[in-house]
Amino acid sequence: MQMTMRWFGDGKDTVSLEQIRQVPGVAGVVPALHTLPAGEVWPLDMILDMKKEIEAAGLTMECIESVNVHESIKLGDGDADKYIENYKECIRNLSRAGVKVICYNFMPVFDWTRTDLAMDMGNGATCLCYDGKQVEGKSPEDMFREIDDNSNGYAMPGWETERMVEIKELFQKYKNITHEDMWRNLKHFLEEIIPVCEECDVKMAIHPDDPPWDIFDLPRIVGREEDYDRLFAAVPDKHNGITFCTGSLGAGRFNDLPKMAAKYAKRIYFAHLRQLKYTSETDFYENGHRTGDGNVDIYGIVRALVENGFDGYLRPDHGRNIWGEDAKPGYGLYDRALGAAYLTGVFEAVEKDFKKEKKL
Repeated sequence: MQMTMRWFGDGKDTVSLEQIRQVPGVAGVVPALHTLPAGEVWPLDMILDMKKEIEAAGLTMECIESVNVHESIKLGDGDADKYIENYKECIRNLSRAGVKVICYNFMPVFDWTRTDLAMDMGNGATCLCYDGKQVEGKSPEDMFREIDDNSNGYAMPGWETERMVEIKELFQKYKNITHEDMWRNLKHFLEEIIPVCEECDVKMAIHPDDPPWDIFDLPRIVGREEDYDRLFAAVPDKHNGITFCTGSLGAGRFNDLPKMAAKYAKRIYFAHLRQLKYTSETDFYENGHRTGDGNVDIYGIVRALVENGFDGYLRPDHGRNIWGEDAKPGYGLYDRALGAAYLTGVFEAVEKDFKKEKKL
């Protein structure tokens, strides 16, 4: 297991590489070329410049989050194969820079969805939350404006301004796209790129839908145990793997996360561990990372991962904004550093116990 933290790059992140390097247990960062729109080939020189900066700070760059999938690929339209070829070249270039895992998602139009980026927790801290009632009756444009207005001036991943410019056109394109269409297009995408992954020994790690149900009637297909079974049945190759996000999957009370962690441990190449506190069947807010801070059994998940051979990359996911920090919502330094230290400690304890149990 290698502990990492997400890093958005100079000028796009309030957290520096120097600060990340000081967090106990953190060995690497998970970056991306956020200045490039989805569908473009990532130039090798830009990738190597990013790697050079990260390694100069004493950190590794072996996992990327994310190489976004162009909407044409998800839609399966006439431009899909052109963008798939670009994606293949991204994989090759990232491999040349030593990247081993690529995180991506197949969510239509939006990535994650929250209704409040700074919910007052009553103790000076704020956090991300989701209230389904606030989504009802809202237009996607309204949702974007609210997220943009409350992001402290930072572009939120998956809600970039350039993506929202074409939102009405995209919704029209998805009007007749079904869940089966999405599955067919995902399968085609993977069947095309996995031979390149084999050639380069790069593993793909699909991120689950966040939350794991349809939003604005857009078809979402990756959020339940049966979805992963279908994914691996469709493309069995070992380079086809998952990003196990406890916040995204945990939003669905129908998911048994320790069971899923155990079942898929050897196909989990990247893990996002964070905590949720349920406020209703579908509503939640994000709390500190400890098991006792919410409804996600972080300890049980870590134990399941360790006992079943997980050997991937890991990061503390969204944190609260605490101690007056002015940062990108969910991506400040302080609470994610606390989360990294806590998770490192849990892994250490579980691994030691597991070794003792194996000797008995």
